[in-house]
Amino acid sequence: MILWIRFTKQNFMKYISHLDLMRLFQRSFRRCNIPIKYSQGFNPQPKMAIANPLALGTESFEEYMEIELTQRIPEDDFIKTMNKDLPEGIKILDAKYVDEKKSITTYIDWSHYEIQFMAYNVADLDTLEASITGLLERDQIIIERERRKGNKVITKNVDIRPLIGNITLSKDKTVETSEREYLVTINCLLKSGDRGNLKPIDLLKALDKNTNMNIEVDTADIRRIKIFTEGQNSIEPLM
Repeated sequence: MILWIRFTKQNFMKYISHLDLMRLFQRSFRRCNIPIKYSQGFNPQPKMAIANPLALGTESFEEYMEIELTQRIPEDDFIKTMNKDLPEGIKILDAKYVDEKKSITTYIDWSHYEIQFMAYNVADLDTLEASITGLLERDQIIIERERRKGNKVITKNVDIRPLIGNITLSKDKTVETSEREYLVTINCLLKSGDRGNLKPIDLLKALDKNTNMNIEVDTADIRRIKIFTEGQNSIEPLM
């Protein structure tokens, strides 16, 4: 039986890698006597997967995992037992049994992010908002992506415009720190998952390249707020 789990990854937990997060949950399952199913073979592994894992340093208010159990336990009991054992920053918010053959990853289409960054060439909030609007009005937004092939680094131009649902400036959270310098907060809806994936850091690079904001990309504070699946006419939460 398959159990979908919705959980947070906050505070200092954003600095643990995907592999370490998997190990953290495996140890917690053992301590809590969760009847997780294992694969067969010489080196059995627990049947579990974290959907669309985040880059190191990204905080999240909503992550998803699926696990396979050998016997059913009540969802509320599972949540209470696990949350007593998990470290601060990792908290299970919800759990439900599903009758699905496809992986949870195949249902993920969009992620809502809140991104905070420094911009060092902004006249005022209206100019900042106009820069964002102007970017969204473009038919194409080209970025360079690098990948390794053997000892070579191959650079490829990619149009990310179809991967951007929306970008909005959070004026109430955007602060002028000194003349022409702003601590900027934006909310954005970006493609996630197997059918297209845009990293928030790549969006910031595109903003920096295509506007005059002079963004400090490397120190941006990124939070995933929610994950969505795409229906016929709308997007909906997974749980």
